[in-house]
This record gives sequence, C-alpha cells and structure tokens, in this order.
Amino acid sequence: MLKVTSPLKPQPLLFPFTPKSTIIMTSSTHSPPPITVLAATPDYDRAKAVKEFDETKHGVKGLVDSGIKKLPPFFIHPPETLSDLKPRPGSESQVPTVDLSAVKTNRAAVVDQIRHAASTIGFFQVINHGVPPELLEGTVAAMKKFHEQPAEERARVYRREMGTGVSYISNVDLYNSKAASWRDTLQLRMGPIAADPEEIPEVCREEVIEWDKEAVRVAELVIGLLSEGLGLGEERLREMGLLQGRVMVGHYYPPCPEPDLTVGLNSHADPGALTVVLQDHVGGLQVRSKDGWVDVKPVPGALVFNIGDLLQIISNEEYKSADHRVLANCSNDPRVSLAIFFNPGEREKTFGPLPDLTSAEKPALYRNFTFNEFITRFFKKELDGKSLTNFFRQ
Repeated sequence: MLKVTSPLKPQPLLFPFTPKSTIIMTSSTHSPPPITVLAATPDYDRAKAVKEFDETKHGVKGLVDSGIKKLPPFFIHPPETLSDLKPRPGSESQVPTVDLSAVKTNRAAVVDQIRHAASTIGFFQVINHGVPPELLEGTVAAMKKFHEQPAEERARVYRREMGTGVSYISNVDLYNSKAASWRDTLQLRMGPIAADPEEIPEVCREEVIEWDKEAVRVAELVIGLLSEGLGLGEERLREMGLLQGRVMVGHYYPPCPEPDLTVGLNSHADPGALTVVLQDHVGGLQVRSKDGWVDVKPVPGALVFNIGDLLQIISNEEYKSADHRVLANCSNDPRVSLAIFFNPGEREKTFGPLPDLTSAEKPALYRNFTFNEFITRFFKKELDGKSLTNFFRQ
C-alpha cells in the first residue's frame, strides 16, 4: 500500500502582490488552507510563487477549493496566446469519426479513412471499437473521484519523479513554461514495466488497469490499419515495438474563474508514436488545422486517436503529427480526460524514416536517432509546438 513517511503539514500559499486589493478566501472541511491573493507589483517573484504553489501538493483543485476568484499571475498567458483561443463555428467537422466495425466488411475503406485523417489533420475518432461503455464511463468516473478526494489524500502521491511509476502533479512543465495551465494530472507508467498495482491509488486502480488493457487492444488494431495505409504489411509498425512503452495520464480541468486568461493545456505535439484519448462530455480539446484551430467535439463512446512526432518521422511525413491544446474550462462541471501515450519499449533502439518510404524522389527528411535521445530532447523544452521534429530534420 502507499505509505507517507511524515504527516502532511499544509502551509498557506501567499502570492506577493500589493495590498491594495487583498482578497482572503476561506476553505471548506477538506480544502487547502486560506490563500491570500493581492494585486501584482513589479517585484512579484514568479519563481517563488510557483515553488510555493507546487509545495502545497494540492494542485489547481486546491486553488478552486479555496474559493479563489482571480488567477495567480503565473497562470496568465501572454497576449499572443490569449488572442487565438476561439475556434471557427462548425470546425469540429474536420475531425473525422471512423466506424471500426466496418473493418470486417470493408477493411480497405477503413484503411483509406484512417490514412486520409492521419495524412491531413493528424486526428480522428473511432466508434464501435468494442470497449464496453460501462468501462469507459467507469474509468472517467474513477479518475474524477481520485481528483476530488480530500487534498491530503491526493498529496500522498504528489511528486515530480516517476520512480514508483505513479505521480500526481500540476503541470508537467510547471517550472519551464512561460505560464502555467489550469489542470492537474495523475501519471501512471503502464509499460514496458508497469507500476506496481499497489502504488496506483485504490480509488481508480481497478478501472485504469482494465482501461489500459482495452486501449492496447484497440491501438493494435489502429496501428495495423495505419501500417496498411502506408502500403506496408499490417504487422510492420506493430513489430517495431511502437506500442510497448506506455504512460497513462488522467487530466482534471476544474472550472476556471478567468478562462479567458489561461489555458487547460498548452499547444504541443505529442512526441511518441500514437496517442489515444478518452474524454468526457465537457469538451475543450482543439487541434490546429490548415484553416486554424478546430474543436475535437466529444462523441459519446468514441476514442480520440492522434499521430505523434515519432510516427511522422518514421512515415517520412506521410502521416502528420498535429499541434493540439485544451482550452481552460469555462463550464460549471470539471473536465476529465485520460490519455495513453504509446512509445517504443526499447529506449536505445534506433529510429528514423523507414527505407521503404524513401526514394531518390523523396529522400529521408530526418536523421536517425535513438528513442532515448528523442524523448530526452522533448523534456528539455516546454510544450510549445513542433520544435522537436525540427530538431531532427536533415
């Protein structure tokens, strides 16, 4: 079972502003201690404020529970980000929905649909995938329950290291990003060496383990279809071990008091091969298309797949990874989503464009590299778009 070496002693979180507009919030029975929020001054110490927030181990949910009405300054994003937060009306139609039940009757058509989506927008949703609806709903509910436990329960697994394979944090790039995002995350290592089940919080343990098994099954089908879409055999991409390394994240986006000043998740492209997302009904996920930002509108029972940077490189840009983001939650309900990032299981294995997909007319666009070099480069930068693929371009 999880152990705590010493009692948790929450400390007040103070943001150093001028005393002209002091707001003191009260806390509920299980809420973090009161938070004092004052108006910003030129001597505002951002690094100190971020560190104090992180050390409470209560996350953004702790700020919401305290009754906060104004965002701490380190959550406020620059004007160039805030000016581009609205999608175009009807934009969700650009993200196709693929019926996987048709694989048995018209496989070629399904391959073509997925190939087209992967080579253009880089996102698609799948329905009739065989995952029981009660498991999907139960997994989202269990993750929501974890994030809505008393703060001291969540704090038991709050850490930035994944040594145990389990880590609850607020913002993986909290100390590196230009501005923090309005979300908390439970991270779970699921492969190739999974976290000890006893380390996974009991409140969601059974559900996430079962969801991982089902997600792998669907991902194996999808990557086979993607492989065929490249003109390769069904097994080619799967045999490269692209699904063996897996990290699951359970994101929690509480209602935001000032959603026009921040985001739920910064714009970025996923570094690995493939990502599958289970999202609830609230919405907020967007992908960048050639026409601008478009919504990935929740479809009941659907799973969202997107292409990662590694698969873009392996396919020599036949498939495209895409920048995506999540808007700050402006609804009254929290938003919950679970993503599984599929990566190679062998970190020292070498990757690059497949020779089958290069020619004199279309030479390799990227150099070869080990996955260890690739993923290390990703975590040396904040989540800021497509610079990872640019780094490995020839």
